[in-house]
Amino acid sequence: MSETTPSPGAKVLWLARLEYRFHAWRERRARRRGQRPTVAPFPGYGGVDWVRVLGRVLIVPPARTTESGEYAGVRGWRSFASVPVGYAQVRVTIAGTEHEVVADRGGVIDTVLPAALEPGWQTVTMSVEGGESVETRLFIVAPQVRFGVISDVDDTVMVTALPRPLLAAWNSFVVDEHARQPVPGMAVLAERLVRDNPGSPFVYLSTGAWNIAPTLMRFLRRHVYPAGAILLTDWGPTHDRWFRSGKEHKLENLRRLGREFPDVKWLLIGDDGQHDDEIYTTFTSENPGSVIAVAIRRLSPAEAVLAGGRTAVNDHSAAGVPWVTGRDGAELLDRLQAVGVVVS
Repeated sequence: MSETTPSPGAKVLWLARLEYRFHAWRERRARRRGQRPTVAPFPGYGGVDWVRVLGRVLIVPPARTTESGEYAGVRGWRSFASVPVGYAQVRVTIAGTEHEVVADRGGVIDTVLPAALEPGWQTVTMSVEGGESVETRLFIVAPQVRFGVISDVDDTVMVTALPRPLLAAWNSFVVDEHARQPVPGMAVLAERLVRDNPGSPFVYLSTGAWNIAPTLMRFLRRHVYPAGAILLTDWGPTHDRWFRSGKEHKLENLRRLGREFPDVKWLLIGDDGQHDDEIYTTFTSENPGSVIAVAIRRLSPAEAVLAGGRTAVNDHSAAGVPWVTGRDGAELLDRLQAVGVVVS
């Protein structure tokens, strides 16, 4: 399970319970219409003897597809129309071995399981309520790997201007997913990093909701970003606060990746409009041996206004690693070559 059990007397536990009851009511209505849950799989990762499996149990409304199987004209709101199935029993099959796991209150599967898989991309299956099994991919990191990439998504690989509430709502709920634009040069930079460092993990770490994971995965494929694990969060109340903290989500996952892969030095990629500079400064100051460099995309003046300003940290001396900035992927690539992170 991906949530800890709340302690008795948590101050906003009633709100979390209300959210769960609302989704349970939606689930009952969907089941009465003959709809059944399925597992939406998300790319995960692991080592040679363990894996972190990610997914979500949902009842998904039908959506139109083109002849090629691509979703046609998908508006953002469709990602939030699915009904999460809380506390669902999920069967995960890894190399012929079956495991029973339980989704959290929001239907999210985020669990670590024992496994013995070869390095590289591997496939496991998941199913719920005896339904059809779905495949998910996991990237297994070899013990000798010493380099990895952790990249933000919003305004780093995808132009979103997310922090401004009205624009966030517009981008999340209204805009056709085909209208979302990539940040210039970032796909080329990401592909170069993967090509120069075969076998290295690539992780997309965002404060976005798990609801948008399928849209994000299609966006990354469409714009030729390298495949990688996706770590998102769940919007809404927790057992002790009204909304989840995006900063805490990112820091917790950075620290977790640092513990899980103590020999890997990470290149951290983000932007200066959503606290990435501050978060990366904190993590790098705590774990200088886990970071090889930080690359921060500078938002344009217009993007900075839409994003509610910049949050750049002026002093990175405590981090003790190369810290580069640039307007797009091409400039960041040049700066990373200058400090020796990317071979010219």
